[in-house]
Amino acid sequence: MTLLKCATHVVADLAAAIERYTTWMDYSLVESGEVPDDLAAAWGAPASAGRGYAVLGPASGEPVYLRFVAGDPVPNYRPIRTWGWAAIELCVSDVHAVHERMLASPFEVIGPPKVLDGFATVTPMQVRGADLETVYLTQINQPGPDTGLPQPRSLIDRPFIMVLACPDLPAAMAWWRALFGLEMIDPVAINYSMISLAFGLPEGEKVALTTVRGADQVFIELDQYPAAATARPAHPGALPPGVAITTMLYPDFARLDPHWASPPVVREGPLYGGRRTGVLRTPEGALLEVIEGGTL
Repeated sequence: MTLLKCATHVVADLAAAIERYTTWMDYSLVESGEVPDDLAAAWGAPASAGRGYAVLGPASGEPVYLRFVAGDPVPNYRPIRTWGWAAIELCVSDVHAVHERMLASPFEVIGPPKVLDGFATVTPMQVRGADLETVYLTQINQPGPDTGLPQPRSLIDRPFIMVLACPDLPAAMAWWRALFGLEMIDPVAINYSMISLAFGLPEGEKVALTTVRGADQVFIELDQYPAAATARPAHPGALPPGVAITTMLYPDFARLDPHWASPPVVREGPLYGGRRTGVLRTPEGALLEVIEGGTL
């Protein structure tokens, strides 16, 4: 079981985003409506209240979702250049078949399939959508408890890792370890093409990252970003552009009590399931929505 529950991305055209993911990613609409005032307030984004949203689920039926929230484009936002949630990673059963599909789609292929430096367990590719969303589409070569990686049950399955861009990787690791008591690997330095291209890094310069594991599955990646990275620009009082929120399960709310940015309340719907949900801020200022539940 994964602790990951949802990835939320801000989009300029909600209907177009739904069409893009249902047609090309085989996702289905699970829920739609307008962001309630109290939920927007919990996010620290009152200007996002009343904006349209949609929750989509993968073809496999796994209850791990993508959520799109309508928002106004931020002219000076550039993906893979700022701290915070940087990318959504979906697991796929055949990355080469997905690559062929993406070449015919409205998504831009920004990284074709290739073996990831230092991680033979996966073969990823990357695309970018009309809302500047960066999506990793990753074939799992070695699923199972030893690797902490899932077995996809559809060509394009659920989100399985959320990527967090960090200005200080050791500080980020300390925060996740202290707050949640989760397991993570020692940092690994790799040739990371997405970050290298975004920042124009010299050839051969490597980037450090680690992965966070809970409930026997990897679900968070922490990336050390170059010194040129900045805070993410956003409209006042609105959700930030790009990946705005990661939602996860965690069973021990007493452990989190001193740290809430917005204290837990019961929330309904397919995503929340009538469970208590609170909001944390990571050291990078990223929104982390936590639903009570899951097992460690």
